Amino acid sequence: MDETVTGFEVHDIRFPTSEQLDGSDAMNPDPDYSAAYLVLQTSDGSEGHGFCFTIGRGNEVVAAAIEALRPYVVGRPVPRTAADLAAVHLAVTHDSQLRWLGPEKGVMHMAAGAVINAAWDLAARRAGLPVWRFLAGMTPEELVCLVDFRYLSDALTPDEALTVLRAAEPGRARRTEQLIKDGYPAYTSTPGWLGYDDAKLVRLAEHAVADGFTQIKLKVGVDIEEDVRRMRLARKAVGPDVRIAVDANQRWDVGEAVRWMAALAPYEPHWIEEPTSPDDVLGHAAVRDGQPVRVATGEHVANRVVFKQLLQARAVDFVQIDAARVAGVNENLAILLLAAKFQVPVCPHAGGVGLCELVQHLAMFDYVAVSGSREDRVIEYVDHLHEHFTDPAVVVAGRYRAPSAPGFSARMRPESIAAHSYPDGPVWQTSKGSGTR
Repeated sequence: MDETVTGFEVHDIRFPTSEQLDGSDAMNPDPDYSAAYLVLQTSDGSEGHGFCFTIGRGNEVVAAAIEALRPYVVGRPVPRTAADLAAVHLAVTHDSQLRWLGPEKGVMHMAAGAVINAAWDLAARRAGLPVWRFLAGMTPEELVCLVDFRYLSDALTPDEALTVLRAAEPGRARRTEQLIKDGYPAYTSTPGWLGYDDAKLVRLAEHAVADGFTQIKLKVGVDIEEDVRRMRLARKAVGPDVRIAVDANQRWDVGEAVRWMAALAPYEPHWIEEPTSPDDVLGHAAVRDGQPVRVATGEHVANRVVFKQLLQARAVDFVQIDAARVAGVNENLAILLLAAKFQVPVCPHAGGVGLCELVQHLAMFDYVAVSGSREDRVIEYVDHLHEHFTDPAVVVAGRYRAPSAPGFSARMRPESIAAHSYPDGPVWQTSKGSGTR
């Protein structure tokens, strides 16, 4: 008799990161990094873990949205194959009444992603493989069956996706060996939070270079003169050969973005991230055309359709997937294939709670089985909260080490779940946080 999913536990987990202004930026001055966290349990005692990342208030809304998807998982067979995981994806994204709340965007879509990612964690654990190797072991045909091509076929057809995947297939074994040996390039956002004073910015930037990072990122967007001054300090701290990306977190209108980046351009920013609304495809194209700095976006892009349009409009130079924003592994696979078709590098968004742990798998799979390239590609890294996971991301000399433990690296330590459960966990009995209570 096939095993079934029997348990579905949802937790509201929050960390009071606002107390030290970790994560502070132009749009989010006092975040409390949080996770609406799901544990799937099976009749034979296996588990699968997934989550949505939020920044505090509203985490309970995402948790409720995850709970609404319980009927599509509990009582059903444990997913094992690509076909099984495609079925899970379609089940949780195609309920007509729940889909109405998006469609395919916002809280409901993020909740679907948490469920789908938990299913991938469960399937990969049962296969005894990390998710990146589990994915990279699938045939091109199996990978294509995972993707919902509705709304994509004007830009990417199943046959075109097969062509991309088959072209990469002969080099998979060699690239897997290289990845295990060399790791995957990382950059760090740790020095650049807007709430940090100058001394902390400079100290952390210098430490990043000493630790082997060849790229850092600064938050910008509140005051142009302050940003120029902070950029000057950072450039002096890291020298001319280290890249400095900047991130406005959606703060500007198009005209502001062009003016601001013209002022920062003498300090050679590597990219400007989220210069305007993540939904404004033509705005991103105008920013890209209106000033000399390359444009990156994606962490708040709602779904594969908007990524398609950004690529069709040639509005971005770097695609920034997020493992917990869209509908999980399946939709991120669609986005990776779109980026490969349009030959745009993927530089994933990470940080937060567990995002580094998740997205490393997607970038490494992309290198092994989709794009076949690490050229001009980096994964974001923020050195916060990794100690709460049983298989934390490991970065050495500015490079992610390839995960070897089975699963999606998503499993949070039970003691961390208990301590940071909101509002009754002991951490929240003593923490001030940013007013989430």
